Amino acid sequence: MAVSRRVFVATAAALAVTGAAGPTPAAPATASEDPRYRIPVSPDDTESDLVHKASQVRPSARQIAWQRLERTAFLHFGVNTFTGLEWGTGDEDPDVFQPTGLDTDQWARALHDGGFRLAILTVKHHDGFVLHQSRYTAHSVASSSWQGGRGDVLRSFADSMRRHGIKVGVYVSPADENQYLHGVYANGSARTDRTIPTLVDGDDRTPSRTYTLPATDYGAHMLNQLYEVLTEYGPIDEVWFDGAQGRIPPDKVEKYDWDSWYTLVRSLAPDAAIAVSGPDVRWVGNEGGLAREDEWSVVPVQEKDYGRTDYALAYDAPDMGSRDALVRAQPVADHLQWWPAECDVSIRDGWFYHADQQPKSVEQLTDIYFRSVGRNSVLLLNIPPDTDGLLPAADVARLREFRERVERELPQDLAHGARVAASPGRVTVDLGGEREVDRIRLAEDIRYGQQVESFVVEAQRDGAWTEVTRAGAIGASRILLLATPVRARRWRVRVTGSRSAVRLVEFGLYRSQV
Repeated sequence: MAVSRRVFVATAAALAVTGAAGPTPAAPATASEDPRYRIPVSPDDTESDLVHKASQVRPSARQIAWQRLERTAFLHFGVNTFTGLEWGTGDEDPDVFQPTGLDTDQWARALHDGGFRLAILTVKHHDGFVLHQSRYTAHSVASSSWQGGRGDVLRSFADSMRRHGIKVGVYVSPADENQYLHGVYANGSARTDRTIPTLVDGDDRTPSRTYTLPATDYGAHMLNQLYEVLTEYGPIDEVWFDGAQGRIPPDKVEKYDWDSWYTLVRSLAPDAAIAVSGPDVRWVGNEGGLAREDEWSVVPVQEKDYGRTDYALAYDAPDMGSRDALVRAQPVADHLQWWPAECDVSIRDGWFYHADQQPKSVEQLTDIYFRSVGRNSVLLLNIPPDTDGLLPAADVARLREFRERVERELPQDLAHGARVAASPGRVTVDLGGEREVDRIRLAEDIRYGQQVESFVVEAQRDGAWTEVTRAGAIGASRILLLATPVRARRWRVRVTGSRSAVRLVEFGLYRSQV
């Protein structure tokens, strides 16, 4: 891709900013060490204490790998595809699921052509219908006449994605309308120790290891299905949980066994990021794919409901990680945590396929890209397969057009190979001649945390430095769009506020070809 990262290897890339809060951070943890992705806070902490602690938070290796994906794909597929619902009822006839033209290689080709490197399949949505051959429910592909009851969408999906170089993620909804109808979900059962996997009649498995974990009846059901998914379908790179409750009476709420679920995922898929009701990735707070103007990866959190990582501030708070936010959250926050934002949005109006809907325009998708990937977040774009089991032709074309548009928006980096000089708080680039620039891309080395609070980009014109644009947080990716191209030979970024020493790994300058 034309937007690959550039490291200032020939310069003092660690920019020690004058007046930064706290000492220079220590080197990042190695893979064998426990990274400081979470630091406890106290009601006695001053604002200075909070800012210093925030400057010390570091992402885990799995979080760094997740952030580098930039764009991931979501595929909502299941009985809703055939009933026209967005939230199923759990009592669907499994035989309604008839994707007679299923071609997951077509999905993979389209996603690869669209520039995606990870795809997440809705293995189970809120209705409880599962797309793999599960031992623990009859509400599944095994109960459909499709492929004689032997069909397995998850296996086909995983094999196809890997053949095309795309990582595999799974969505397993905590809610389960079908299990509620069968008296398992939200039945009021107590948490007791459960052995996972729980072998059933005719089970031919001989697990090399079993797990004893506390769970309700339904929590154990989820653990057993997670065990199947994480042990029988190859490496899984993201496990996606939402926080949905079934459409059930308010006094029947199921308190999810998050701690046990997390433990099993960590044991069976140690490299997988757990999102969005999980400790690795948070929901940005809307379903429009839009991050905040200044999106912080270090945010205040609290633990709820058996170890669930939860927001200390409102999930849709306009400010999640600034100095003011750290102070406002202090009365309820347990920790400051590296909890980066994922921006989910569907290419169509609905999450599942509906024949009367059309994909968003290239202009809409490009705007979403700049307001998600360009704001220190990862874009999660849903592309729902149709009733034939194919990605619609219009959506496939739109994915290609979207990828091509981003490449034209950010073509070859004009600063690539240019002379670069670094001094405390600034990086200067000499392009060797005057060039027009209207797109600027910046990135911190997040192995050392997120430190920049404000910065200015300037161009030297007629011998004087002139401000071109300014902004706040940077993080893993910040893309700034100039309304009018600026022509100059020398450019610089000057950090005007930070929490600790700043390390920039990218200062890219582009001239859009749109």
